Amino acid sequence: MDILLIFLLQLIYVPVYTLRIIFLVKEKKLLASILGFIEALVYVFGLAIIFTGEQSIWAMLVYAIGFALGIAIGGYVEGKLAIGYTTIVANITNRNDDFISTLRQEGFGVTLFVGEGKDSQRFQLEILTLRSREKEVFSIIQEYEPSAFLISYEARKFRGGYLAKSVKKHSI
Repeated sequence: MDILLIFLLQLIYVPVYTLRIIFLVKEKKLLASILGFIEALVYVFGLAIIFTGEQSIWAMLVYAIGFALGIAIGGYVEGKLAIGYTTIVANITNRNDDFISTLRQEGFGVTLFVGEGKDSQRFQLEILTLRSREKEVFSIIQEYEPSAFLISYEARKFRGGYLAKSVKKHSI
């Protein structure tokens, strides 16, 4: 019974720990604190079971398996929550006004830059979006510019401009 309880506690503890760290990095301190409280309770309860019970190889193995599965669950949950913002940079060879217009009609802010590539002029689009809409942006890019060179990175802070207004309007 203790081994099963240890396993279940790990399946709670590790995802809560994972989400706490992510919320802290995303500067959501209140949520991180609440999760930290839950994490500490589960951790202390689990340790009490381990140290007062029989120290068996099976208990340690189940603890480690629960930890590994907890990491997978925490990562899965975070991916579904898709907290924060992403900036996608799309480099294309030709100016594609239909593509740019579609992105803007879908509520994405787009800034166009003109630059020099190795062999010719290039066009770079900078697109800010909620992480929860990142796949949507990639789908539109694939439809209009399948050979685009893409870079995606986390946008931690931004202020002003159409990009900020557009993203906040579509955040739920």
